[in-house]
Order: sequence, then structure tokens, then C-alpha cells
Amino acid sequence: EKNKDKINIALKYEDIIHNKNKGKISALLTIEEGGVAKGSLSHLRNYYRLGVRMLTLTWNHENEIAYPSTSRKEAEKRQRYHRGLKEFGIKFIEEMEDLGMIIDVSHLSDQGVEDVLKYTRKPFVASHSNAREVCNHVRNLKDDLIKEMANRGCVIGINLYPPFLKEEVDGRIEKGNIESIIHHIKHIILVGGTECIGLGSDFDGISGHQEIKDASYMPKLAQRLEDAGISYNVIEKIFYKNFLNLYKEVL
Repeated sequence: EKNKDKINIALKYEDIIHNKNKGKISALLTIEEGGVAKGSLSHLRNYYRLGVRMLTLTWNHENEIAYPSTSRKEAEKRQRYHRGLKEFGIKFIEEMEDLGMIIDVSHLSDQGVEDVLKYTRKPFVASHSNAREVCNHVRNLKDDLIKEMANRGCVIGINLYPPFLKEEVDGRIEKGNIESIIHHIKHIILVGGTECIGLGSDFDGISGHQEIKDASYMPKLAQRLEDAGISYNVIEKIFYKNFLNLYKEVL
């Protein structure tokens, strides 16, 4: 309300286009942690009525919906490595699809992502996840999941958190460089094509990235992508068109 001359809420795809034509930023209200629904579809519907249009099924902890991504060692200790969506979780994602709310599988276990693919029809997102083949971190996606998601029309938003971009070397993690971001982008394009990749910085959830410190540095990433041989058309897809197409189909 304070900045309504610059930004406006978006409840559907048409709102985004309307706001753009008015020169305004669109705000899409999202929730990161399905546990806020407390195992109730009624709560989910109320969040939708309040304007929520995307929800991340889990954060770092088990909830009523599903099991989160976790290390093999930790998973085996808790006997949940191959656990994904719970019975209520299946009902939950079906309700999300019926409402027109975007399902977000970042933080979800590998089996959980498989389950979402199995029990849904529409595209969904991994709003802030990278490629595990490039950086072997449990929060990143395996190639087979990237391919399956790409075939569905899903979009994966690149996370700028340095430990998710590059593996530790001698126990040290770099503070973040653009080359690592480009490495993940190129790999995901190689596996899933140019339609499944976007940006999912996680600026509000990470300690920082050395070269891309906030959204004002994104033109620097665009230039480096172009220098790396990525075409302007593909850069546009990465920066906004892929997610915008998904919004058009799902919201």
C-alpha cells in the first residue's frame, strides 16, 4: 500500500501483464513451508483466499505433507531416505492444482519430487534449486528429476547460495562467483532444454553471494551469460519468460 505507485499484488497471470503495462512490479505472494496448513485443506483454501499463489511443500523439517531433502546419513538414521509425500500430501497437492496454486518442490526429498510428478498433471516449480551433478548437495536436483520436470513443463530457479553452487574444496566454500551459476545453468539446459530454467536467487534466505549481492546485480549475470555464448533469446527465457509461461498455465 505504501508503494502502490511502484508495486502491485498479482493473483493471476493477467494481473502481471496489467501491472507491467502500468509500469509496476508484480508481487506474487508465496509461502515457504507447507506446515503452516497444519494438516488442513481448509487452511490451504484460506491461504488461497488471502492471496497466496505458490507454496513450498516442505522446508528443512518433516511436516504433515512430506519429508524434506536430507543427507543419506541423516536419512538412514531417521529411516526416511526413500520417503516422499504422505497420504495427506497427495490430497494437498491435488487441492493446490484444483485451486490454481503453484506447487514448489524445493527442499523436498527426491522421492517427494517423484511423487509430485506422479500425482499431478500441471507444471510445477523448484523455486530455488540447482543441479546435483554439478554440485553434489542434497538440496540440488538429480539429472533424472530435471529431465522429468522439463518434460512436464516445470521450471527450476537457480539458487545463488554458494554451498549449493560449488562443492567444498579442502573444507572451504567460495563466497560465490558467476562462473558457478553459469555452470549450473548450462548443465540444466543440457539435461532439460532452455524452457525449464529460471532464476530463484533465495536472496531473503541466504547469507549472500560475492558477485550477485542483490537484484541490482542481475544485469552483470546477463552480460556474463552472453559472454559465455548464451543467446539473447535464451537469456530472456532464463530471466523471466519461462516462469511467466508457467504462471500463464497454472495460475
